[in-house]
Amino acid sequence: MPENPAAIGPYFCGRGQRLLVIAGPCVIEDEATTLAIAQRLRGLADELGLQLVFKASFDKANRTSVASYRGPGLTAGLAVLRRVKELTGLPVTTDIHEPSQAEPAAEVCDLLQIPAFLARQTDLLAAAARTGRPVHVKKGQFMAPTDMAHVVAKLEAFGCRKVLLCERGTFFGYGRLVNDMRAIPEMQALGTPVVFDATHSVQEPGALGSATGGNRRMVEPLARAAVAVGADGLFFETHPQPDAALSDGPNMVPLDHFGPLLTRLVELRQTVEKWL
Repeated sequence: MPENPAAIGPYFCGRGQRLLVIAGPCVIEDEATTLAIAQRLRGLADELGLQLVFKASFDKANRTSVASYRGPGLTAGLAVLRRVKELTGLPVTTDIHEPSQAEPAAEVCDLLQIPAFLARQTDLLAAAARTGRPVHVKKGQFMAPTDMAHVVAKLEAFGCRKVLLCERGTFFGYGRLVNDMRAIPEMQALGTPVVFDATHSVQEPGALGSATGGNRRMVEPLARAAVAVGADGLFFETHPQPDAALSDGPNMVPLDHFGPLLTRLVELRQTVEKWL
């Protein structure tokens, strides 16, 4: 069985632990912006007593359009994430898309993330597992919660017992995602902590023609529901100017709004903790 709670750097996510928050911009746009966001998040983590892992992607390999910005690439992106760790002391995570990226990413990152579209890719899961890092797998938009048992079994087969699963919405016709909050306890029943991705759950795939749209006003209501159900962690993307961001702007929480949002969610978590 996977370890529950799972260790991530100095933190623990799972049964009986404080809420884990994974947050940061969708993609690394430049070093200065990324470091500025990370410093703000460090301040919020200290203020609210949060277990906060910084996230940012070095490559968005599944952008809708070939012309869309993807990121600085593996080497430059990991260098920025290393600077985040040095400057803020926060654990960091990023998503990997190919088996060859697992080892270099693990040299910098405390947690490796598997994108939802790649949740079934055995070679990618094996490469991530073999690094010895904890692995956070987003449930595919096309998968049932119980299907994630096979993902967990694959990771365990290759030596990973520090597994986190993530609910991030399910396809509902064309251009729409919905959340079935039953997915959270159903995946927890597999023995793993479960993170709720409040940002990607509000995506509207293809809504902008050559880009994914979304409705960031729905981030907080969905996050509240996930906390009430008993999610072990929350995942957010945030940016100082989401409407000017180079990726996933419609879904990201404005950085100035993020502190009050987290404050409300922490209060809600304190209310429901006695039932978890």
